[in-house]
Amino acid sequence: MMRLTIAAAAALALAGCASFSPDGGAGQVSELTRERTGQGVGFQRTASDVDSAAARVGELLQQPLTADAAVEIAFLNNRGLQASFSELGIAEAERVRAGRLANPRLSLGHLAGGGITEVDRSVVFDLAGLLTMPIANEVAQRQLEQAQYQAAFEAVGIAAEARKAFFAAVAAQELARYAEQVKLAADASSELARRMLQAGNLSRLQQMREQSFYADATADLARARHQVVAERERLIRALGLSGESLGFTLPERLPDPPSSALEPKDAEQTAVSKRLDVLMAKRDAEATAKSLGLTKTTRFINVLDVGYADKRQTGEARQTGYEIELELPLFDFGSTRTARAEAMYMQAVHRTAEVATNARSEVRESYSAYRTAYDLARHYRDELVPLRKRISDENMLRYNGMLTGVFELLADARDQVNSVTGAVESLRDFWIADTDLQSALTGRSPNLAGFGAPSKSAAGEPRAH
Repeated sequence: MMRLTIAAAAALALAGCASFSPDGGAGQVSELTRERTGQGVGFQRTASDVDSAAARVGELLQQPLTADAAVEIAFLNNRGLQASFSELGIAEAERVRAGRLANPRLSLGHLAGGGITEVDRSVVFDLAGLLTMPIANEVAQRQLEQAQYQAAFEAVGIAAEARKAFFAAVAAQELARYAEQVKLAADASSELARRMLQAGNLSRLQQMREQSFYADATADLARARHQVVAERERLIRALGLSGESLGFTLPERLPDPPSSALEPKDAEQTAVSKRLDVLMAKRDAEATAKSLGLTKTTRFINVLDVGYADKRQTGEARQTGYEIELELPLFDFGSTRTARAEAMYMQAVHRTAEVATNARSEVRESYSAYRTAYDLARHYRDELVPLRKRISDENMLRYNGMLTGVFELLADARDQVNSVTGAVESLRDFWIADTDLQSALTGRSPNLAGFGAPSKSAAGEPRAH
């Protein structure tokens, strides 16, 4: 009896302390996000918050966009992210509800007849809910933590998408400029070939080759220009922009790769201990285990209500006492609920193991993609592009010395532009791989689709000269 009294007193004290947090749980979400993206995220609850966010977005868009600015704008302006924060309010309301005693139920009965009036009154409390309140509150607290991890999970995904969209948009813009240079070279060579054919100084076959290259260059430029629009629109969607905000400018070129490649230590262990999807799976298993404990506690007592009863009858003294409502386990002894909880727990355990195994694999794959992209970007920058430049300079000297023809010079110029195109693509792939690696280490699955297929310039396709 003493233990029952102590448990009830503790539960009542707990019920008195249950209240809403000042930030609705958003502070923890912001901290989790900051650890993984370098930037926090705020919950816009009022019209003033929305106006302040819009003002900050406008300020960021006054300057050429950067990757970090793109992430900040996505956090401020993505309404889908703000909508996901509403789940925090739901989870916190459930936590507060679990820490408060259920409202008592008032019963009132009135019977009259034969000159006699009978009045029954009672107040009933949920005693089982009171006794299991500490466990229920802990389960609700874990569910709130799960909602916080989920919100941070969404934020990290939005940050990664904003970064990758930014790098792709800048690269598309660069590639379109180089496609225009190729088109100009093709125009010049095609017109020269036409005139030389008319003068009888070029064969029909050579002229058609130059014309074919011109046709290909025209088609490539059209595709490049569309790609600029497509990648820019993808970035716009990632940032949640519309209206007057669409006139933002992008930098002229992608940033250079770092001087040395990242060498993460204990990468697999970091993923298992820091990745949000792994942490969410672990918390889910823990919450299910706690729920299982609660199920076993109430296995044979599904409903236990106790209350004060008062009965009055005309001409009779008032009668007082108590009443207990107890659901008798005659047909269901709670075994079905316990078996269900145990099955759900094992399901959560297996899913946690699967997520952890996948996280380790994705880190290894992400690092391979990152290192390959880094080596290729450095190779283009330090080897291929300088080599093509030296070849071009040498051909120019030979052309000035009348040792080579104009078509050879134009063909070399096209090859040089193609090398620069490959350099831009490799640099874009590096920054995207870098984003995926950071996500795989501490955030979420990067949804890898393998290292990108080689571009035309890198695939060694035959070109018309």
